[in-house]
Amino acid sequence: MSDRPRVLFVCVRNAGTSQLAAGLMRHLAGDAVAVSSAGTAPGDGLDEQAVRSLAELGIDIGGQRPKPVTEQLVGDADVVVVLGREARLDLAPGTRVLTWEVDEPSARGIEGMDRMRLVRDDIAARVRALADELGAGRHPA
Repeated sequence: MSDRPRVLFVCVRNAGTSQLAAGLMRHLAGDAVAVSSAGTAPGDGLDEQAVRSLAELGIDIGGQRPKPVTEQLVGDADVVVVLGREARLDLAPGTRVLTWEVDEPSARGIEGMDRMRLVRDDIAARVRALADELGAGRHPA
């Protein structure tokens, strides 16, 4: 791993969970971690509730756009974090991959911004732990 670890967050659409994770890591670790996110079937725009849930923490991801996973992004990453069960990647042997099965509050009837805050907070706890492991934790997100 280089002096500045590179983390790639992946989900299917790159509109919600992977963007949440990337925004939280950028906020928490600053320049100590090179952060990117991508999707296996990227959407057309960001999930507005994801954007709003991060804005509640003072994190602006409004300038981000969904983008596809590429071999270059995967190859450049020290750690690939796959969020959810739906995203499928063919990874080279030796690629460090973490799979985060994120809590889905809608399975319990929780919808809207209440749902998104719970998803955000679940991802935030995992991002904090990863940032600490990488020696890049700065302040709580």
